[in-house]
Amino acid sequence: MMSQISEAEAVVMDVLWRNHPLGADEVVAALADRDWAEPTIKTLLNRLLTKGAISASRDGRRYRYSPVLQRQAWVAEQSEGFLGRVFDGRVAPLVAHFSQRGELSAQDIADLRKLIQELDHD
Repeated sequence: MMSQISEAEAVVMDVLWRNHPLGADEVVAALADRDWAEPTIKTLLNRLLTKGAISASRDGRRYRYSPVLQRQAWVAEQSEGFLGRVFDGRVAPLVAHFSQRGELSAQDIADLRKLIQELDHD
């Protein structure tokens, strides 16, 4: 299991998952709406490098960064951890929680029905 990725690091990872390789300046530009200082973003890139979540390749005088950690693997790890901590590893109580709060749209319910039908046919 890869070292835990913080929320801020996940924001940087999202930029790299969408487009890579990118130089630090391009990552800074992509996060302009975050109002983070450039040194903060470079620190996050260095942390991600240390954790092995991204790689850096030299391109002239700068480095270009690419994800090593795949988004699907990170999402799986995060969702399993969340389900384990909050809902004892079960999905049904999670869905029930959102249902009881009225936070499932008609489309969500239709998608869940379709998923259950697909699971029944496997």
